[in-house]
Amino acid sequence: MVKQLCFFEWTVLCHLLLLVAVCSKKHGNPANDLVDIINNNRTSQKLRKLNDSPGLGCMALQYVELCKGNCSTGNAVNCKPPEDDFTEVFAPNCGVELPTFGTITGHMVGCKTKYLEPSRAFSDVLVKDKKALSLLRNKSHTEVGVGLVGFHKSFFWCVLFSDGKTNSTFVLDDHGEGIRQKKGCFSGSTYTCSDGEKTKTGLSFCNILMVGLLYIYYILQNFYHC
Repeated sequence: MVKQLCFFEWTVLCHLLLLVAVCSKKHGNPANDLVDIINNNRTSQKLRKLNDSPGLGCMALQYVELCKGNCSTGNAVNCKPPEDDFTEVFAPNCGVELPTFGTITGHMVGCKTKYLEPSRAFSDVLVKDKKALSLLRNKSHTEVGVGLVGFHKSFFWCVLFSDGKTNSTFVLDDHGEGIRQKKGCFSGSTYTCSDGEKTKTGLSFCNILMVGLLYIYYILQNFYHC
């Protein structure tokens, strides 16, 4: 009986470790994953890999924050911020040093009435046609930034491209330490992603499972001396 309980304890421990790994992966930063997908697509065509710019990523998040709530049929975002917003609103909100503001060589924006994993967001929302694919594979791009945010069960994605020099354009004050990110995700960030109701629900479910498994493991350890 004791041997069976000890075997069960090891099973519980293995499941606990697996759950921690799965939950950590699931709730990482999908904006970073999108950058990886973009770069994989480019390098498959022997194009240069783009630098993941936190400054561009933060401004991409600012873009969709402004446009959230404007999702139409066909996954199109009915919103086009004035160009001045990039230097007068987005950059200051992110702490981008204005002397380092470079040229934005293109952008892609899309939305969906539900959350999509990065690979599907790439193919179903952002790169749906030859025009978007041509933009993604533009040889003048050197940097990329991705932002996404959830709003009332809809999700919005934005990709910004630049031809700036690595670590010298779209530089963040204090390496971005001053950013107060409350919602959404942006690439290149070390902050935990908060992508709306899906993340909160997922985290709660993971937390409940982990607490339950930890309780069972504690009982087995302290009462059956495995």
